[in-house]
Amino acid sequence: MNILNVEHIKKVYGDKVLMDDVSLGINEGDKIGVIGVNGCGKSTFLKMLAGLEQPDAGNVIKNNQADIAYLAQNTEFQEGDTILSYVCRDKESSNPNWNIEAEAKSILKKLFIEDEQALIAPLSGGEKKRVALARTLLAPAKVLILDEPTNHLDSRMVMWLEDYLKKYNGVLIMVTHDRYFLDRVTNRIVELDRGKLYTYDANYSGFLELRQQRIDSEAASYRKVQSILRTEIEWVRRGAQARSTKQKARLERFETMQAMKAPEQEQQVSMDSLASRLGKKTIEIDNVSKAYGDRTLIDDFTYYTIRNERIGIVGENGCGKTTLLKLIVGEELPDKGTITIGETIRIGYFSQMAEHMDESMRVIDYVKNVAEYIRTSKGLTSASQMCERFLFTPEIQYNPIGKLSGGEKRRLYLLKVLMSAPNVLVLDEPTNDLDIATLTILEDYLDHFDGIVITVSHDRYFLDRIVDRILAFEPNGRIKQYDGDYTSYMEKAISEGTWMQGVPTLSGEAKQDKQKASNSMETWKGNREKKLKFTYQEKKDYETIEEEVGELEEQIAALDKEIVAAAHDFVKLNELVTQKESLEQLLDEKMERWMYLEDLAAKIDTQ
Repeated sequence: MNILNVEHIKKVYGDKVLMDDVSLGINEGDKIGVIGVNGCGKSTFLKMLAGLEQPDAGNVIKNNQADIAYLAQNTEFQEGDTILSYVCRDKESSNPNWNIEAEAKSILKKLFIEDEQALIAPLSGGEKKRVALARTLLAPAKVLILDEPTNHLDSRMVMWLEDYLKKYNGVLIMVTHDRYFLDRVTNRIVELDRGKLYTYDANYSGFLELRQQRIDSEAASYRKVQSILRTEIEWVRRGAQARSTKQKARLERFETMQAMKAPEQEQQVSMDSLASRLGKKTIEIDNVSKAYGDRTLIDDFTYYTIRNERIGIVGENGCGKTTLLKLIVGEELPDKGTITIGETIRIGYFSQMAEHMDESMRVIDYVKNVAEYIRTSKGLTSASQMCERFLFTPEIQYNPIGKLSGGEKRRLYLLKVLMSAPNVLVLDEPTNDLDIATLTILEDYLDHFDGIVITVSHDRYFLDRIVDRILAFEPNGRIKQYDGDYTSYMEKAISEGTWMQGVPTLSGEAKQDKQKASNSMETWKGNREKKLKFTYQEKKDYETIEEEVGELEEQIAALDKEIVAAAHDFVKLNELVTQKESLEQLLDEKMERWMYLEDLAAKIDTQ
């Protein structure tokens, strides 16, 4: 049954055409993921479907029985709102037996919100997102429209929402950057690309394959037309003087083919490594503790970073992850302990909440405030050239920041951080509000970044791609270390019984969630991209093994001299020979390890 119809809609924002003659039929059972680069109009499209914004031309026609629940990307709350009052406000039901408060409390408990009378204002970003989600899910609706529902949610909540939406019987239309989430929940992908809309009857993995087929087909069609056009040009030239007598239809076809444009090349964010030199001393965290009132977030935490390390920080909303990053960058001070930063360290901090931007400032001036030129791996590059690599065309560069979308502002903020050429990147929820194309290139950039990366993220795919060590917050303020990526951490935490520790045991939900996490592990492994990279220990060995080999060779050379000198002292000679044999065996092992690591490093460099 048809639920929503989008008929020939057009939408222009300023001088930018977001949608041009776009049509789409939405049917019962559809679970649609809407994707496209930042600024292409995804959020605007959802608002038009929800009836909150009108197209400049065309219509959105809704089935009379299709009631809609809409979750905005950024929810605004009134001053003094409590959780329960906000969730229940203006909610009505045709069912006279519906107890709205009881239902609201039930959904809040499912979202792990215990104190429904608490004020919303002091809550963390993730907690506010859960409250907004509770309001959206409170009254059953035929159509759910969700704009970035996973932003700010911790892994526990993402998995809960994933399971909820897979079982949801209505129509789902959502924008999200979470690729695992898209893969498991959707059965249809809608792509907005340069004002046009393309549909694919597949989940995210299937979309990637079908989209490439579309691009290849468009390129092949264009090549075929160009081949025919060459023949037609010869035909027109041969009979130029008698043009009026030529077949009218053939001439019209020739003119149509001549006017055909080549398929537009896909724009992608392009980034070169901009890191500064990193010295031996990096970041040393010694016995650090931090509390707010009687709540201890970090308790006696010690950690020394090493060169080129990739650290992922995970934990429930409000546990202290962002606080730890703020301690590292110096925005907050520890209650106890010390954090020492090496002299050569240059930190680039990409905060969860983007810094205030002067909306009247031009895009290019915002970037030039950091640097007019930057030295990259390909030479000296201007601020304007870097803007172009981030998809800010020369026209957009001279526009005020206020004309950018939320995602474009986030991308601009990321460019500003990278323009400072840091050698330590501290990223707080970098995947929020960035489109998938930008995320893919950011991941590739981080693969080649010559420095340390410390990131807080709930994006499981991103963590699997990037990190080689996990720091996991526990309920008591302790932080536990795990070698490997997010999936490896999750496997170990489940086996230890520490996965989602501290979750309230509401009707056995915590136990069920642990089982779901365990059951989905093989799917995660199948979905994540296989990419060679050093483990934590391999990286550590690679940095020191050449020096260790040199020291062993020097020791063996010194022993050779002692052996010659002790030729007539058989007891001493025997001791020296035994020592030498032991060192030579160790040297052989080190050389084998060195060759393995050099081979692995070469393979990683050529990926």
